Amino acid sequence: MATGTLDLDPRDAHSMLGGGRLGADPVDRRMDARLAAEGTSRLRPDEPFAVRGCVLTPDEALEDHHVVIAGAQVQDVVAAAPAGMAVVPADGIVLPGLIDLHGHPEYNVFAAWEPPRQYANRYAWRRSAEYDAVVRRPWAALTGGAGGQPSLLPALTRYAEARALIGGCTAIQGASGKYPDRHEALVRNVDLRIFGTDRARSVIDLSRAGADDRARLRAQIAAGQVTAVYVHLAEGVDDRSRAEFDDLVAGGLLTAATVIIHGTALSAAQWQQVAAAGAKLVWSPESNLRLYAATTDVAAALAAGVQVGLGADWLPSGSPALLDELQVARRLLAAQGALVEPARLVRMVTRDAAAIAGLSDRLGRIAPGRAADLVVLERRAADPWESVLASDRRAVDLVVLGGDIAYGRAEWVAALAGPSQMEPVLAWGKRMALDLSYSVSASDAPPPRLADLRAALLARFPQAGPLLA
Repeated sequence: MATGTLDLDPRDAHSMLGGGRLGADPVDRRMDARLAAEGTSRLRPDEPFAVRGCVLTPDEALEDHHVVIAGAQVQDVVAAAPAGMAVVPADGIVLPGLIDLHGHPEYNVFAAWEPPRQYANRYAWRRSAEYDAVVRRPWAALTGGAGGQPSLLPALTRYAEARALIGGCTAIQGASGKYPDRHEALVRNVDLRIFGTDRARSVIDLSRAGADDRARLRAQIAAGQVTAVYVHLAEGVDDRSRAEFDDLVAGGLLTAATVIIHGTALSAAQWQQVAAAGAKLVWSPESNLRLYAATTDVAAALAAGVQVGLGADWLPSGSPALLDELQVARRLLAAQGALVEPARLVRMVTRDAAAIAGLSDRLGRIAPGRAADLVVLERRAADPWESVLASDRRAVDLVVLGGDIAYGRAEWVAALAGPSQMEPVLAWGKRMALDLSYSVSASDAPPPRLADLRAALLARFPQAGPLLA
C-alpha cells in the first residue's frame, strides 16, 4: 500500500513507510500526555478471576486447568480450582489471543469481493476498473468528506476492530498511518506503538522507498531501534513480482528483522535465502487464491526453515477472520505435501506469530507474568488442537485483553462484573456482550456504541459488510 494522489492502492492512502514511520520522533509525546491523564478502560474485574478449560499454553495442552488472571496479567495456570475467586466455567479451549499478522483493518467494512478474473500481480487489480468501483470509490466517499461530510475513518476503525475481537484476535497488523488517534485502539497493533515501544515498520511499495529511506531503515535495524519490518513483497505470479525480492536484497533489507508479507512468487531457492537471513513470512492464502489463483510455496519456505505466521488480509479478497484462514492454510499445506501437525498450525497464530512480531516476551503464550490476552473457543473435537482448527468466529465464547473483558458470553460477563456498559450482541444464536469503550485518553465524550457506528456507516454506505455474517 502506498500514499498520496498517485494511482496506488487506496488501502494505503497513507504513508509509504507506515506504522512507526521512518524519521518519526522516537518519543511519542502525545502518548505520554495521554498516559499521564486518567483514561477510561474496558471492563476489568476488581478481583482476580479464573477461566477453566483445556489450556493451550501453546507449548502443551493442559486438560481441566484454570488460568488465573489478576489485573492485566496471568497470575498462574493451575489444575485445582482457585479458592475465593470467580471461575468462568468455559470447559472449552483456552488459548492465547490470536495474532493476525497481515491485514488492512479500516477496509474490513467492505463485503467480500468476487474478482471477475485473476491477475498477474497486485498492481494489476489495484488499477482495475472493477476495483475502482468496488473499493476505491466507496472508500473515498467514506473518508474523503465529500459534500462537506466528515470522514468516517474513526467509525471504520472501531467497526473493524470490533470484528477482530469477535473473531478472537487480540493483536493485528496493518493499521494505516492515518489510524485515528493511533493509540486508542480496541486491540493491540503490532506495527504501531505497543507496550510503550514503537519498533516496527511497514513498507508497502518497496520500489517507492528512496535511497535515504532505505539507509535510515538499515541504520535503525542495525541499532536495534527497529525489530520488525513488514514488507509487502512478490504478491503475484509473474516476473515483476519475483523481481521485488532482488530489489529487497540489493537494498540491504533482507535481514532477521524482515517480515515478508505474501511472497507468492518466490522460488524454493529464494526461500533458502530468506531462511539464511533469518527473515520471516506472513502468509495470506485465501486472498492469494482469489486474486491470483495461486499461493505461496509455503512447503518450500517451511522446508528451508522459515518461520511462518498467518494473516487474513482484508475482507474484499481474504478470509472473514483468522480462524477461517487457518482452515484454508491447512488444506493448502496438505495439497503442497507439507505434513504440519495441528499444534504447529495453532502456534502460527499464537507463539510463532508473537516471535515474528518481535513480541515473544509479551504475547503468544499463557504463563505467569504474561499479558492476560486470551480467547476461549467452544470445544469441537476431542483433540484440543483439532478443536481449534475446526473453529470459526461462531466458536468464540470469550476474549480477554490485558485482563479486560472485551467480548464474551453475556452470563459470564454478568457473573464477573455485574451490570456493565457492555453492549448486548446476538452472535449466531449466542447472547454475547461487546465492549467498545476502551480508550487510553480521558474524555468527557461518551464512548462510541456499536449501534451508532453501524448507523453512521450504513447511512453513507448501505453495502457495509455486517459484523456477524
